[in-house]
Amino acid sequence: MYDIVIIGGGPSGLTAAIYAARYKLRILVLAKQTGGTIAEASYVCNFPGFKSISGFEFMQKVEEQAKTLGTELIEEEVSEIKKKGKNFLINGIYESRYLILAVGTERRKLNVPGEKEFAGKGISYCFTCDAPFFKDKKVGVVGGSDAAAMAALLLREYAKKVYIIYRKEKIRAEPILVEQILHDAKIDVITNTIITQIKGDNVMRSVVFNDGSEFKLDGLFVEIGSNPHNKLAEKLSLALDEEGYIVVDKFQKTSIDKIYAAGDISTNSNKFRQVITACAEGAVAAESIYTQIKKEK
Repeated sequence: MYDIVIIGGGPSGLTAAIYAARYKLRILVLAKQTGGTIAEASYVCNFPGFKSISGFEFMQKVEEQAKTLGTELIEEEVSEIKKKGKNFLINGIYESRYLILAVGTERRKLNVPGEKEFAGKGISYCFTCDAPFFKDKKVGVVGGSDAAAMAALLLREYAKKVYIIYRKEKIRAEPILVEQILHDAKIDVITNTIITQIKGDNVMRSVVFNDGSEFKLDGLFVEIGSNPHNKLAEKLSLALDEEGYIVVDKFQKTSIDKIYAAGDISTNSNKFRQVITACAEGAVAAESIYTQIKKEK
């Protein structure tokens, strides 16, 4: 019997565990795999206290801290949550008074040859994490949304040249962003183009377009959106927004009593989806539950 079962082992889930453990609550973290999206980042250089650290190493440190405080962590995918009286029964085994869903999102991939091999070796899914590591390089941004436009505008501060590569006729970002891009000599837009392959040796060196031509690039930022891991939320009939993210209030509380959500899966923090906001939301969720448990006592 646990006070809180936290589902998800990324920054929000493990930060919630750290805070809950310090509140002397009995907690369990269940995660198919610890680390979350940030573990895929080549380097993290925008988290206070770390000038530069790999995403994998960062999450190792967070996990170690959580375990040092007594967090019980089991690598197990959660497929079923049922009500058991006033409590919840997870996977038919673990019983808990409260739940925190910190299941995150998954970046959409190009799903082309070479993408998996060069992830973290030229291919990035986080421009705010990795932009500084492409100083004076020639980089590409795949996508045509606001995220792709903002990635290009940030990358131009570091890279020698930035190419936006989009499959349609025109990029669909906000007009003010499009205007900035079109008037920037360091940014070129390549439309009606699809990347079909990524080539390289120890790092990526080029991409192949759908017309068969090869284009040299030192880096590629994939900004084609992400999908929320909301299958559990749907099964629980939690309120979701139009994009499928879990709606929460300022306490990270969902539409169902005793269920909280934190991190990239939730609607808070203006959906900024950064490791620092994920950690903050995890801390708020843990504190909110602690406060509620004190009231119950």
